[in-house]
Amino acid sequence: MASATLDERAEELSGRPRRRRGGKIAALLAVVALAGAAIAVANSAGLLDGGTAPSAAAALPPATTSIAKQTMEDTLDADGDLGFGPTTTAVSRRPGTITWLPDSGAQITRGKPLFKIDNDPVVLMYGGTPAYRDLKTGTEGRDVANLERNLSKLGYTGFTVDEEYTWATAEAVMEWQEDRGLEETGVVELGRVVFADGKVRVDTLDSQVGQPTAPGQKVLSHTGTTKVVTVRLEAEDQRLAKEGAKVSVTLPDGKDVSGKITEVATVIEPGEGQEDPQTKVEALVAISAKARKATAGLDQAAVDVTFTATRHEDVLTVPIASLVALREGGFGVEVVEGATTRYVAVKTGLFAGGRVEISGDGLAEGMTVGTAK
Repeated sequence: MASATLDERAEELSGRPRRRRGGKIAALLAVVALAGAAIAVANSAGLLDGGTAPSAAAALPPATTSIAKQTMEDTLDADGDLGFGPTTTAVSRRPGTITWLPDSGAQITRGKPLFKIDNDPVVLMYGGTPAYRDLKTGTEGRDVANLERNLSKLGYTGFTVDEEYTWATAEAVMEWQEDRGLEETGVVELGRVVFADGKVRVDTLDSQVGQPTAPGQKVLSHTGTTKVVTVRLEAEDQRLAKEGAKVSVTLPDGKDVSGKITEVATVIEPGEGQEDPQTKVEALVAISAKARKATAGLDQAAVDVTFTATRHEDVLTVPIASLVALREGGFGVEVVEGATTRYVAVKTGLFAGGRVEISGDGLAEGMTVGTAK
């Protein structure tokens, strides 16, 4: 259910490309029109003439409703793209000839070749530190720990998984090299392995078998293997994109599935023509395991994502049309008590589905208030 504060509703008229569910401009215009009508009503009751407010209105309202208790949510709907997340480019770090490439869409796991140069494999390994140097005896660092961790996972033993490349590490590397038909040097030269966060899915091929390659030349791009939704929000909506927050995703067939924000980053979108670049907030949303079957066959699709920033449970609400503008400023409601009425000042909270959250002295669930007919 969409919602916003009264100030936020006014901002929606500024033309920013965001969509609050139920927060149509017509609803805002209705509030403005209501305020004007309410001023006239309150004025006729003597509330705006600078005098003392009467204890009862001059006439009963045209219609009545009851104050209800419910849950209100501050939400925002945004356009999202279902896919496999951001792409990463794999480049050659060695000169030679491309002799093998995987198919687009293929999944590559730990220890398997990502591509081959001069018929020697460039091997995928898992880790967060990119390969940037030769690894050999005496080398220390997180990239060494990445290598040793992968060797251990692949079944090689005789060394300690730490940040030191020892002779024991070199012996395990030589065994690994022998198994892959490589020269047994005990040195993992730059360009022999590619580190990624996990198994990858080949997205596009930027080279061809038989094509010469050189250091820095693009070979292919890859993504993760789990489907995620990518959403870009305006910078002022960053409060909605919190890592770990739950969201709802509406698929092309109208089915709603749950998701969770796994990553948030600030990105710069280049301007078109003479326009200035724009700062956006990019959020990655993971689809829940139970909902992944619903996305089968959807490699790429446009989806709607509902973010929830605030949830107010068990609050008093009335129809927006029940608000009246008070002489001293702000809004109130006209409480109906038998044949008489009185005005009670209220503080407004969230707006959602044609209703508004209110709080005020003496107000309670079930009380009768005036509203538009």
